[in-house]
Amino acid sequence: MKKKIIISLIIIVLLSLISYYLYYENNTLQVSNYIVTSDRVPEDFNNYKIVQISDFHNTKSKKLHNSLVKEIKNIKPNIIVITGDFIDGNRTDVNTSITLIKNIKDIAPIYYVTGNHEASTESYSKLQEELINNNVIILNGKSEVIENNDGIINLIGLDDPAFNGDPYRDDKTTIKDELKAITYDKSNFTILLSHRPEQINTYAEENFDLVLSGHAHGGQIRIPFLGGLVAPNQGLFPKYTSGLYEKDDTKMIVSRGIGNSIIPFRINNRPELVVITLQKA
Repeated sequence: MKKKIIISLIIIVLLSLISYYLYYENNTLQVSNYIVTSDRVPEDFNNYKIVQISDFHNTKSKKLHNSLVKEIKNIKPNIIVITGDFIDGNRTDVNTSITLIKNIKDIAPIYYVTGNHEASTESYSKLQEELINNNVIILNGKSEVIENNDGIINLIGLDDPAFNGDPYRDDKTTIKDELKAITYDKSNFTILLSHRPEQINTYAEENFDLVLSGHAHGGQIRIPFLGGLVAPNQGLFPKYTSGLYEKDDTKMIVSRGIGNSIIPFRINNRPELVVITLQKA
């Protein structure tokens, strides 16, 4: 009888520790800082700060929401960018996502591009309307000239390829076609917001200076020394899940994102807020 009680207590303790670990891993925000140095960065953009939010998936975690607002206020970025999947296509809650916008919109201008989840829900039109009402700039196949004192850079955003209505056209072709329709001065330092990191070769072919992406959720389960386990459009042991990558003259930063979707938990892969600081080489 005593042995059974001890075994039961051990099981309870182990289950409690696992539950706490999963709660911590999925609700505790990590801030990751990156410095992007280039001789193409204008002097007036030296130490210019960009906060990137990706794959929010209208998370219900109040702890994450409060941490995001607190951290962004402390960082005091020049701009905030949202790189897709701001809502979740499986359990869409526009109001939760817009609540976050309302709490950060006075900190800095916000720029937004879509992800595949926006394309999979009928609520996207409502989200789009609410974003516009809260002064968020939607970069769906558009470019913006960002000014800071006398310096200028380009900020370009792509609609996710999932919005493509032609099932016979691949993602690369869709992205290429969308980029062809965008006019911008290529002599300026140019940042691209695009949800899909697996398309890095496509971005490099277009000579973007910096790409900000998401989509991979950090590989969902991160294995020490190996990285992420699985990611959409990349499969098992994906290559582009988290951090800074370089291809030719193009740098790409992939956010691990904030929320979850089909796989409801993260392991060794906390929700991430990305901070990019531009520096003149």
